Amino acid sequence: MRTWKVRRGLIGAVVAGGLLVGGCSSGDGSTGRTSDGAAKDRRGSAPLPAPGPASPGSGDAATPGEQQDSKERDFAPPPDYLSTFALDVDTASYGFARRTLAAGSLPDPATVRPEEFVNSFRQDYPRPDGDGFSVTVDGARTDEDDWSLLRVGLATRGDTSDGERPPAALTFVIDVSGSMAEPGRLDLVQESLGTMTDQLRDDDSVALVTFSDSAETVLPMTRIGDHRGKVHSAVDALEPTQSTNLEAGVRTGYDTAVRGKRDGSTNRVVLLSDALANTGETSADGILERISDAREEHGITLFGVGVGSDYGDALMERLADKGDGHTTYVSDAEEAREVFCEQLPANIELRARDAKAQVAFEPRTVKQFRLIGYDNRAVADDDFRDDSVDGGEVGPGHTVTALYAVRMRPGASGHVATANVRWLDPESRAPHEESNQIESGDLEGGLSDADDGLRTAAVAAYFADALRQGASGRPDSGTTATAPEPLSTSTGSAGSSGSDGSTSRGSLPGAPSLAELASIAEGLASGGDGDGDGDGGDKALRELATAVRQADRLTGGDGGGGGGGEDEGEMKE
Repeated sequence: MRTWKVRRGLIGAVVAGGLLVGGCSSGDGSTGRTSDGAAKDRRGSAPLPAPGPASPGSGDAATPGEQQDSKERDFAPPPDYLSTFALDVDTASYGFARRTLAAGSLPDPATVRPEEFVNSFRQDYPRPDGDGFSVTVDGARTDEDDWSLLRVGLATRGDTSDGERPPAALTFVIDVSGSMAEPGRLDLVQESLGTMTDQLRDDDSVALVTFSDSAETVLPMTRIGDHRGKVHSAVDALEPTQSTNLEAGVRTGYDTAVRGKRDGSTNRVVLLSDALANTGETSADGILERISDAREEHGITLFGVGVGSDYGDALMERLADKGDGHTTYVSDAEEAREVFCEQLPANIELRARDAKAQVAFEPRTVKQFRLIGYDNRAVADDDFRDDSVDGGEVGPGHTVTALYAVRMRPGASGHVATANVRWLDPESRAPHEESNQIESGDLEGGLSDADDGLRTAAVAAYFADALRQGASGRPDSGTTATAPEPLSTSTGSAGSSGSDGSTSRGSLPGAPSLAELASIAEGLASGGDGDGDGDGGDKALRELATAVRQADRLTGGDGGGGGGGEDEGEMKE
């Protein structure tokens, strides 16, 4: 019998704020080894199990070996020890999965992106003094021989202490097609825009573009000043009509943004839609081609807000990734307020353009590694310092987390990896880099003794992986699961992609059961008051636990249990 007790504690919340809406704030903290060289001590204990191997493939990247029947699981050694990817701060995949589970269905595995689950939970990484990133690298042992979870954490500073920012020029592109008539779509958009309008500063400007079978600018770029009532009237008058010509909406939105561009202002296009395009150009690449000049010449980024129980996740995600922007998903008024109070403000200013990360592992100490998620964000290793290659745009107060499963060579000690991040200055486009290292001693502690942020990231990653298996890949409680038949993968550093962009989507063998993951999340939630409601729990982690239990029921578990067994969230095997 082995017991894993979840230590009480609250994942540190870092909220970007003061940009559009009062009451949002950012915080500082430290975990693990940070870019100032500080290391965090860890005590040994029984941790979560390690991710397992993926199936072999072909190409230029790593070649993971097939799952073996014996206890020994192995990756084939990668031909290089580099892992390179564009940064991603999207969270839509997690939000849409929660909505789908709450409605009584498992999400389509194709819509589950582990990095968006992990990055839905803010971390308390230290913040840099200026633009760009701090780099934190830490990790912990798992109970799989020689395996560890390694976390690379990047953070930007929040808003300035006095809350100053450049004026915002926001072009809202609003879907008013017939599908938006469903409750929780256009009505939610209207309520959200109304709330936001009251919070904007007098020197901010707003334009409204609507689209159904065609698009029109219903409100040209208008300085808020004394015109709040005019904006409210335009929002209140929105009504759902016909089909969804998303391409016309995005093209007209960018045209409107360019015409209304104000010197000294930060210009953004905000797309609010269920992304169910059925008229005109319906592919993301085709839509982006039509706005490429406005996007590249004027540097106007796209922030996508998804709504609706039936949602075009793939289209919205690709639009944002290739359109230098971000996506999120909202299903109720509370989530919408969070987006317009917190996430949208964090995407008005930029701290970094075309940001990419590259982690270099040490072959003498590391036998194998695998990046969990970032399937669609892979970058060729040689392109890390090619600043013409697209990366990710990151705003104030963001944290970005990448998790690796790392298998150490038996008895090896010393240097494990160096994490590098490169970005362009948002104004001058001058390149900058920051880096940090991790040593084998930093991986000696067990995962159950790691900080709450690392354990939360592990739970989110395991949950995403379970959803990727759908109803067929459910592991037995308290056992080391054998992986389902591995899916195809490209070769290279495990987790990186080949020329076709495909990566492994194999399971993570040895994962706790969904019921156990829910108990861990509940134990983490019980240790703080992160949502300020005085109930002694963290709302985001309670929501995670609820979603995991819903998935447990839908995959054949009882979905029950509560609060982690005993009230401190014990997990027993």
